[in-house]
Amino acid sequence: MRVAALIAGLAASLAASAQEVVTIPTRPGVTESFFIANMGDVKPEAIALLYSGGYGSIRLRLEEGQPRFNEGNFLIRARREFIRNGIQPVLVDVPSDSIQGVTDPYRRSDAQLADFRAVLAEVRKRLPGLPVFVATTSRSTLTAAHLARNVSPEELAGIVFSSSMVAPGRNWENIGSLDPAEVKVPVLFVHHHGDICQATPFSGAERLARPFALVTVNGGFPPKSDPCEPFSAHGYYGKEAPTVDAIAGWMLKKPFQKDIQ
Repeated sequence: MRVAALIAGLAASLAASAQEVVTIPTRPGVTESFFIANMGDVKPEAIALLYSGGYGSIRLRLEEGQPRFNEGNFLIRARREFIRNGIQPVLVDVPSDSIQGVTDPYRRSDAQLADFRAVLAEVRKRLPGLPVFVATTSRSTLTAAHLARNVSPEELAGIVFSSSMVAPGRNWENIGSLDPAEVKVPVLFVHHHGDICQATPFSGAERLARPFALVTVNGGFPPKSDPCEPFSAHGYYGKEAPTVDAIAGWMLKKPFQKDIQ
């Protein structure tokens, strides 16, 4: 019995620390890939499916047997902060029929729901027994709004909106009014007070977040990108660690900082 328990414990430990690129069919003729990050010695308490901003492509691939992907986006580059907090990050790439990136209409479509549910089912199969959250940022908050209205608490433990698309514009969609009566799962808003991207002003996010939980972030490094790119307040540049600490605290139902200075 002791030997069996030891083997089971070793297998669980290896499963928790392994990293893997997974590609699965999601719709007829369409596949989607995701990356399960290495947790090292940290035992995961929850899972976060991370959806990149922009048009969603992280160019997930294998090069000489090693996973490679674009790391600039806030959520993608902050994956180690999730690990440190006991959250298993799963980096979700775009579907194979939109390899250059997804459109805004896709993010509110049945195809988005089908792809999400296929990824969710596969992740649950590989990492059973853990609550699953979705974390989004900037343009991927359009996906978050669609999921919030269409998935059940049995499917998702909650959804994080960061740097949300709240302002109307000619070249993008926005998440509009997120009616609490339509939202079926817990929601957390995260926004930088200094975000001056025209699509994601703090004032709009603050209004939209009033019925929900809100984390306000201040400060950070001087920007190295334009206001709508990730190395600025829009991407919590220099404040990645405390921002993810707050997100993880909310996910794990622990006290978390709502005003990050």
